[in-house]
Amino acid sequence: MTMSPSVITPVSVSRRVKNRIVQGLVWLAFAIAVVPLVSVLWLVIKNGLARFDVEFLTHSMRNIGPRDAGGGAYHAILGTLEQVGVATLISVPIGLLTSIYLVEYGRGRRLARSISFFVDVMTGIPSVVAGLFILAFWVLILGLGYSGFAGALALSILMMPTVVRSSEEMLRLVPNELREASYALGVPKWKTIVRIVLPTAFTGIITGIMLAIARVAGETAPLLLTVFITDSINPDPFHGPQMGLPLYIFDQMSRPNDTAIDRAWAGALTLILFVMLLNLVARLISWWRSPAKGR
Repeated sequence: MTMSPSVITPVSVSRRVKNRIVQGLVWLAFAIAVVPLVSVLWLVIKNGLARFDVEFLTHSMRNIGPRDAGGGAYHAILGTLEQVGVATLISVPIGLLTSIYLVEYGRGRRLARSISFFVDVMTGIPSVVAGLFILAFWVLILGLGYSGFAGALALSILMMPTVVRSSEEMLRLVPNELREASYALGVPKWKTIVRIVLPTAFTGIITGIMLAIARVAGETAPLLLTVFITDSINPDPFHGPQMGLPLYIFDQMSRPNDTAIDRAWAGALTLILFVMLLNLVARLISWWRSPAKGR
């Protein structure tokens, strides 16, 4: 029995034209998305490099007038690192444990559905609302005053929904076969989560945490209401006002002179470099934990 050779039907001209049009639309959308990003980066780098130097990174604004050429953002950099660090220490354990409950223990339960609903609500909360809540509760009701820790509490409220959602999605991507194989060997559920599920989802969880940190690193409104503004170095986040890079940029931009505006651009460049460093760390962790590393 002879088989007739397969006939390859040529692509019609209309399909080729449609394909080219769609490709052109995709490239146009890509350009529309990239051009504003590149222009913002170019503007910040161009204006920020004029004042970005060692003195800017190692000096504060103590006894520096608005029009003085000196001064730097060391106090703001230190404040941002401490505030974001404390917010991470608060939000990551709570968010990760919440996501573990939603995925591993709360499937089909009313409490899990309620938690998921409130996480969705918190995701859309404006940052100023988190600042107002901490201002009313921590500063006014408890009377504990402005501090970097108060700002960290406000930032942690903004971080938690992102950590919960990103961790939840990563945990759901872990194949159920791994869990079932562990249960079949007699491993308890909590040990399966610690030894199997979390290590498998580790890379995605770290990436989500880094995205949450990058999101809150540039928030200004919560810090304006909880941290206050200072020109001095305050290494203690639990007592007294403490500067942050978003507050530093806001403060310098509000001064109508070129020297202060140059410092604001340098502060914006520092903040962008901080966020870029976080993303680089996330990618390095992903590469380090990749199964194909070293092949």
